[in-house]
Amino acid sequence: MKSKLAYWVPTVLFSLALTMSGLMAATHQAPMVAAYTHLGYPVYFMTILGVAKLLGAATLLAPGLPRLKEWAYAGFVINMVSAAASHLASGDPAGNAVAPVVLLGLLLASWHLRPEDRRLAGPTL
Repeated sequence: MKSKLAYWVPTVLFSLALTMSGLMAATHQAPMVAAYTHLGYPVYFMTILGVAKLLGAATLLAPGLPRLKEWAYAGFVINMVSAAASHLASGDPAGNAVAPVVLLGLLLASWHLRPEDRRLAGPTL
């Protein structure tokens, strides 16, 4: 039971955060438009990334789909590293990179603690 809880807590927290971010980006909410514009990204990129975040969060929460989950984890790692780097490259204070780094930590905990039925089967020898 403890191992399941240890997996689900970071997974749900990460998925909630990315669902909210995805919804705000996909619907072009003003704070997200300002943030993406400040970072130098075109507004249309918000739609692409927002939809990808929603699909990825749904994939992490859904049962089964181990190969798709691996792709979702990989995509989110790229997204979180890119978000932190974008804040630093744009001249933002280092504190602005903290949220993506914390979310990356939750994501890595989720990946590391995922149960066998949510893992991609390894090669058989």
